[in-house]
Amino acid sequence: MYNSRLDGLTDYPFQRLSALLADISPPEGVDPIAMSIGEPQHAAPDLITVELARHAKEWNKYPPTGGTPSYRAAVADWLGRRYGLSADLIEPDIHILPVAGTREALFMAGELVVPPLKNGQIPAVLMPNPFYQVYLGSAVMAGADPIFVPATNENGFIPDFSKLEPELLDRTALAYLCSPANPQGSVATLDQLKAAITLARKHDFVLVGDECYSEIYSADPPPGLLAACDDIGRGLSNVLVFNSLSKRSSAPGLRAGFVAGDPELIEKFQRLRSHASAVQPLPVMAAATALWRDESHVDENRSLYRQKFEDAEEIFGTRFGFSKPAGGFFLWLDVGDSRDATKSLWRDGGIKVLPGAYLSRPGTDGVSPGDRYIRVALVHDRATTASGLARMFEILSKEV
Repeated sequence: MYNSRLDGLTDYPFQRLSALLADISPPEGVDPIAMSIGEPQHAAPDLITVELARHAKEWNKYPPTGGTPSYRAAVADWLGRRYGLSADLIEPDIHILPVAGTREALFMAGELVVPPLKNGQIPAVLMPNPFYQVYLGSAVMAGADPIFVPATNENGFIPDFSKLEPELLDRTALAYLCSPANPQGSVATLDQLKAAITLARKHDFVLVGDECYSEIYSADPPPGLLAACDDIGRGLSNVLVFNSLSKRSSAPGLRAGFVAGDPELIEKFQRLRSHASAVQPLPVMAAATALWRDESHVDENRSLYRQKFEDAEEIFGTRFGFSKPAGGFFLWLDVGDSRDATKSLWRDGGIKVLPGAYLSRPGTDGVSPGDRYIRVALVHDRATTASGLARMFEILSKEV
């Protein structure tokens, strides 16, 4: 006896990667480099250690689901500074909910907003294709139809929900929009964000903005959904934004993030999370509060990524579809066959990457848009990353 909806889930991409490479060994005398997972390897800020020590007496207290007032205020202040929001747009106590990282919270969005039926039909959940696997899991476990919306080179790797049939949009309950995008690093413009919000309100679905890579960018700071809401001027209805300290502060182990947006949904989300979700311990929340209030470590972190993208540009030029991404820390390289390239890179160079085939599903044309690509995470120090990229370029060039 089990929930049969689980049958709709595939293995997680990294499980599939392990199976793909199980019978292949990297070459002797070569130090393997894992560039497959987006786990930041930059040193975490010292602020974390300082604040954990300062609040050590609070380990013996249960943390509240809604977090502390200081945490919510720090997030609200950061959002206001980062996006230039109107002073009255975000109220910490009604528009913000702390979460233990964003993966679980993004998954729970389906439980929060997908009804049994919408307009008498099975609800739909829209997501970019390629996509972050949690979006699919959320849709499947909520009993919805997952709809894969192309995010390809032809549309700048940003899904255009407005091209979908009105009948589909009318039964849509939830749409995920990731900007900067994982895996392609594309950034939605403010006009694109405003159009997505307007569409969500017209067809009454919830637009989820996954903005976890918002603080890693090459040139201009990416716009966000809250700024788009502010520009439209009708509050935050139908919108939820997710962000965390994992990428911004190189602190994925802290599991500190937030959801901000529609106050009615935030209230219901807190009620849902009070039944089943992990909450950050108070010392952890104190450390996270300090990080949201500090920008110096973020500037340093961003600079490190920029250096690595400059190295990547020097190594690849325009080969394999390389272009410096506007945001995030991934390369999305066109290698012809993502599985074959992944095996070659591991066998010949000890470099582990993630096949794009594991991040996408076939579209209406039968083509899976990730099949030609590999995702490469530039998360190591500059020297290690440059060494891995040079080795990668040499191997891929031989394959062509």
